Amino acid sequence: MLIYSIVMFAVSALFMVFSVLIFKGKTHLIHDYHQERVKDHQAYGRAFGKALSVVAAAPLVSGMIALLGESTAVLAVCLLMALLLVGFGCLLAVQKKHNGGVF
Repeated sequence: MLIYSIVMFAVSALFMVFSVLIFKGKTHLIHDYHQERVKDHQAYGRAFGKALSVVAAAPLVSGMIALLGESTAVLAVCLLMALLLVGFGCLLAVQKKHNGGVF
C-alpha cells in the first residue's frame, strides 16, 4: 500500500497546486467554456479554488488511511470515492452559481 499512498500524495499535491493558483486568480487554468457566462472572475476563482481543494483532500486522506496497512485498503478506496463525489458536487455547485450551469 506504500506505492498507492505515494501516488495519492502526488495526485493530491498536484490538485492542491492548481487549487491555490486558481484561488489566487489564475482562472485561465479553467477551460474557457466553463466560464463563458461568469461575471465576477475573482469570486469565481476563489470559489472554484476552494472546491478543488476538497477534491485535492480526497486522495490525501485516502493515502493516509492506506498507510495504516493492507486491511484498510477497501476503506481507503471507499473513502476516496466518497470524498471525490463530495468534491465534484462542490465544483458543480460553483459552476451552477457562477456560470449558470456546467457548460
